[in-house]
Amino acid sequence: MSDLFNGAFKNKTVLVTGHTGFKGSWLSIWLNEMGANVVGYSLSPYTDKDNFVLAELDKKMESVLGDIRDFKKLKEIFDYHKPEVIFHLAAQPLVRLSYEYPMETYEQNIMGTVNVLECVRKSSFVKACVLITTDKCYENKEWVWGYRETDRLGGFDPYSSSKAACEIVASAYRNSFFSNIDNEGAGIATVRAGNVIGGGDWSKDRIIPDCIRALENNMPINVRNPKSTRPWQHVLEPLGGYLLLASKLLSEKGNYADAWNFGPEYNSIVPVSVVVDTLLKHWGSGSWKDIQKENSTAVHESTLLSLDCTKAKSFLGWQPQLTLDDALKMTVDWYKSYNEGNVYEICVNQINAYSMKLKGGKTGD
Repeated sequence: MSDLFNGAFKNKTVLVTGHTGFKGSWLSIWLNEMGANVVGYSLSPYTDKDNFVLAELDKKMESVLGDIRDFKKLKEIFDYHKPEVIFHLAAQPLVRLSYEYPMETYEQNIMGTVNVLECVRKSSFVKACVLITTDKCYENKEWVWGYRETDRLGGFDPYSSSKAACEIVASAYRNSFFSNIDNEGAGIATVRAGNVIGGGDWSKDRIIPDCIRALENNMPINVRNPKSTRPWQHVLEPLGGYLLLASKLLSEKGNYADAWNFGPEYNSIVPVSVVVDTLLKHWGSGSWKDIQKENSTAVHESTLLSLDCTKAKSFLGWQPQLTLDDALKMTVDWYKSYNEGNVYEICVNQINAYSMKLKGGKTGD
């Protein structure tokens, strides 16, 4: 696997903030399997069933527990390990939780991003920095067209608006401090993915973890917004885009230091009800009920959201590899096997299978 993405990460020191989280743990495993020296900086895992914990990733990488808001400690990690590549995922990632903790959401997401960019600015060793935001950073007009990278940023709720602010911060740093990147300094890019699913996610108020918790307890699945439509994709799809982008930043910074969408094909942009029905098909049993009317604590969430990924397809050569059915089958396979097998190997097997699709196909060499 070390030759994937032209071997860009082999023997390189890569810092992943948020490595104990869902996406961060999968990214750390993938980087580790490609021969990178992976350093993680993050808060403690959310639960003792998280992918990071069950895969025993703390034994396979340099794992540092710390708050992204602690600039002094973060700077010490930068200075000690001298990473060449940064993937910044540490954040408060939940829309509904942002209504309960708006101040903490803004502090973690905006100032956490500022802290990472300051560390990059004050370093001489970072060559590529990929900042992960979200598809929700766009001003959502509830239209059927996918949002493009040049569309207006916005956000109704604290989470979405904090991520839009991160995009503005990244652009300001790029223009102010990294404009001469063809000759020196780091290439700074931001990435916006759709609703990501996969094994090892136990977050509160996310549809897949909600489904699995209900199924494991032989309970009906409570679905808050069955008609809400999202761009669904397996976690490996955007991570493959992030890795491809970082490899390009390492070799041709000036051409790729920008904002990028990584979303699924149009037929994977479906309502929540379709996702739940397909998951139940692969699980083999279970049921769900619509609780939208009885959900008295409901907060505003967008009902229609999709991404236009023409830019990534045209300029990076990136393509989604999985159908929604593929993504949900892989997800169910993980949750059905995590209690019985070696979780790290389960993840590696799925990464290897996905990597074969990339090699056989459409993205990267």
